[in-house]
Amino acid sequence: MKTITIDGHLRTENGKKVARQLRSQDNVLAVIYGGATEVNFYAPAKAFKSLVYTSEFQLADVKVDGKTYKCILKDLQFDKVSDALIHVDLLELVNDKKVVATLPLKMVGVSSGVKAGGKLIVKMKSLKVKALPKDLREFIECDITNLELNGNIRVQDVNAPNMEILNPPRIPVASVVLTRLLKQEESAAPAAGAAAPAGAAAAPAKAAAKK
Repeated sequence: MKTITIDGHLRTENGKKVARQLRSQDNVLAVIYGGATEVNFYAPAKAFKSLVYTSEFQLADVKVDGKTYKCILKDLQFDKVSDALIHVDLLELVNDKKVVATLPLKMVGVSSGVKAGGKLIVKMKSLKVKALPKDLREFIECDITNLELNGNIRVQDVNAPNMEILNPPRIPVASVVLTRLLKQEESAAPAAGAAAPAGAAAAPAKAAAKK
């Protein structure tokens, strides 16, 4: 799994004045929790970019005061005016302690419904799971090979070994819908079939007229 490294500095002083000063120097305040102790630190804003501005699930090795903490991203705070990143919450991974994480979904295979001319609609791009750190992965695969026209794959259909999926089980993850062309073909088919009986009915009418 992709892991980035963040070199931080332990915060020895608290308060709004100190926080403003650190942020004015293009630093981001952060906290690590979930382990034996809570760690308050700061690091340059650019150190968080590859962790924050991505849809990928990544780990972070945070080095503070001579110690390294393996973490995952939990929460972010942005300035309401400038939209700049101002605070990051990180969760320390402890080997025997399950954590809640949001993992991206990756669709694999080619849907039978798409082969038939339908359109794949992805309704969920990630799932919230509970798992031990060793079982976390970059993404969860969702096999759509057998997804047919007008069919759905729901949360309960996704296979995520050694993970507890926390999303409601009946929520659709992906579906295949009729395209406009297929809808036109379907609507045209009954109309064409209906024309034959009308013509057939005309023949007896003509025969009756001759009599």
